[in-house]
Amino acid sequence: MTYGEAVKYILDIPKFSKKNSAEHTGSLLNSLGNPQDAVKVIHVAGTNGKGSVCAYLDAMLRSEGVRTGLFTSPHLVKINERIVIDGSPISDDAFVFIFDKVLSGVKKMEDRGMPHPTFFEFLFVMGLTAFAEAGADYVVLETGLGGRLDATNTVAHPLVSVITSIGMDHMEYLGNTLAQIAGEKAGIIKPGVPVFFSETSPESDRIIESTAKKCGSSCKKIGKDAYEILGIEEKRIAFSPASDYYGNTTWKLNNIGVYQPANAILAMEVMRSLFGSSGRRDLWRKALSDVKWAGRMEEILPDVYVDGAHNVSAVEAFARSVLPDERGRAILFSAVKDKDYAEMISRLCRDVQADFYVVTMIENSRGARAEELGRLFERYTDKPVIVAVDVKEAFDYILAHREGRRVYCLGSLYLAGMIKELIQEEYGCSIMRKN
Repeated sequence: MTYGEAVKYILDIPKFSKKNSAEHTGSLLNSLGNPQDAVKVIHVAGTNGKGSVCAYLDAMLRSEGVRTGLFTSPHLVKINERIVIDGSPISDDAFVFIFDKVLSGVKKMEDRGMPHPTFFEFLFVMGLTAFAEAGADYVVLETGLGGRLDATNTVAHPLVSVITSIGMDHMEYLGNTLAQIAGEKAGIIKPGVPVFFSETSPESDRIIESTAKKCGSSCKKIGKDAYEILGIEEKRIAFSPASDYYGNTTWKLNNIGVYQPANAILAMEVMRSLFGSSGRRDLWRKALSDVKWAGRMEEILPDVYVDGAHNVSAVEAFARSVLPDERGRAILFSAVKDKDYAEMISRLCRDVQADFYVVTMIENSRGARAEELGRLFERYTDKPVIVAVDVKEAFDYILAHREGRRVYCLGSLYLAGMIKELIQEEYGCSIMRKN
């Protein structure tokens, strides 16, 4: 099978079909030799910041000289981005090799009357298989949705469980309160496995801590006082860890998101638990400063940023990160139908002063209608609102009318991916994830 045929096969699997049981995914992994048992897994769940924490962990682990696998979702431009080995997305040839191996296992399961894996389950098993084949020492594994019922939770013996900030998202699947959502995320906690989590709210923190206690797992909350933001200069954010373990040093991230130091310090504390006094913190610091995590306050053209803020809490974090600018701002926005986009738009108009807004529709069956988004913006702002159904038309418009303003594109990682792909096509250059 060719690479194109393999990708088409995977994309044709319904993304939001009913999940199979953990036993079903476990059976597929077993038929492939249980690749998850050949690697040390760091399992990461949470509402916002999962991908960034995973990227930071992967970079610091590689600085220690170990071989790593990184599994994240969604991809922005190319599906290979989901399966990264030693900092580079899997090659097309390796993708096909692993695909054929997993598909062979799937066919045998179907012959026994078992259902086909979902889109995410198939890619997850591909990831673990690829990492075992490559001889990875550590695998940083991001959950897809929730935690308790996620396919990644079939990894029974992770090295560490990590939970990032908790917010209101995917309520139709995870619950309508922070406590309920935290309960689903805390479902990744395993007996005796250390837990590290970001302080979010008293109700979600209590759920994580009580779940860890029931499992007999040590639990460390990384509080908001674990670091101090020192400032932003040359498009990097600087912060200082509070712990003496890191010395009297300044750490910098290649990003302007004020939420990123919290993600970095969570990853740093996990590294501290793994390597202790032998950890080469000078190398960690260099590794973190080099991480470029695509779609998160990423500058894709001069003064043009894409941010994957796709829920209310992420929009709030985005608003705190917007740079002050006398030249003004323009915002391009889109969202998917199953998000609380009305509240996202309300917060955006309230907290971020923009000179005009452009709304568009994501080229996906889940995309919210541009006209509906436009009406909501007009409800919350008296600034001009331009509706452009086509993403390229919307992006071309905002660039043509920016007049020196800083441009921000947000509302969905799907939108971020589409804009990045447009840039690649227009300028003939790759701006895929680089660590």
